[in-house]
Amino acid sequence: MKKQLDEEVPTPPFVSILHREHAKYLNDKVKDEDLSFGLFPLLIAIYRNEDIYQEELAHAFRLNESTITRNLKKLEDKGFIERIPQKRKKLIKITKKGAITAQKVMNYDEEWDNQIIGILGEEEYINFKSAFKKICDELM
Repeated sequence: MKKQLDEEVPTPPFVSILHREHAKYLNDKVKDEDLSFGLFPLLIAIYRNEDIYQEELAHAFRLNESTITRNLKKLEDKGFIERIPQKRKKLIKITKKGAITAQKVMNYDEEWDNQIIGILGEEEYINFKSAFKKICDELM
């Protein structure tokens, strides 16, 4: 029997549970890729924004450049991206391997969303996603 969380609990535990379950789902789906959940958003951002600069990624993810640098090094070492120095900036390009993996992750994300749609229904899902986006936009 599944134990239910009390309705009086604030929102962070629910957000945390959803995040962890999504991480487990994706990690299981792409376990052969040797890529951790924390790197997926970065890889997808690079895939969707061809020829993006390292500092733009740091700004977009609200992370300091040293954190982005460490994560980009991991992606580069695994062959998912290449970093090209240009004067004082580094241009980030996705490799063929990175593009294939990013597309896989995006497909699995779509499957995940479809599971949520199956739970909530289309209209409630749209409202759910809209509310989360509104909260994130306001907090950032």
